[in-house]
Amino acid sequence: MPIYATTQNRARLGPTCAELGLESSTHVAAHTDKTAFSMCVPEIAAALAEGGPREAVIVGIEAHICVTQTTMDLLARGHKVYVLADGVSSCNPEEVPIALRRLAAEGAVVTTSEGFLYECMGDAGIEEFRAMAGLVKESKEGTREVLQTLCKM
Repeated sequence: MPIYATTQNRARLGPTCAELGLESSTHVAAHTDKTAFSMCVPEIAAALAEGGPREAVIVGIEAHICVTQTTMDLLARGHKVYVLADGVSSCNPEEVPIALRRLAAEGAVVTTSEGFLYECMGDAGIEEFRAMAGLVKESKEGTREVLQTLCKM
């Protein structure tokens, strides 16, 4: 699955966190700096237009700003967009559920990382199932904490 990533105004806000491993990943199709709130800047739009995927999975910071504007732009371009509820945040946590409800109403599929992984696998009989099930177990507590916080809002 190719990764398309952006960093919001690196000069003023700093680089994307190193823990994501974007600099060393062989799956990164495009990674660019931007000042626009949507990540559908010319470099990313060009990469997507060159036969990029028609489905997009969105994670990111500021659910009500960058995540929302990116999702809206991708939907307008005809993409099927999945927004992972436990993969988005905001400096104002109350913004997250409002943004997620709006995006669902606009046509995005709002789901969880676990739900998305199992939807992609589709069958426990596939070769990758054990590794994915292990990943889900590994991240279970963190996912639970995020979802409990979201459900309180």
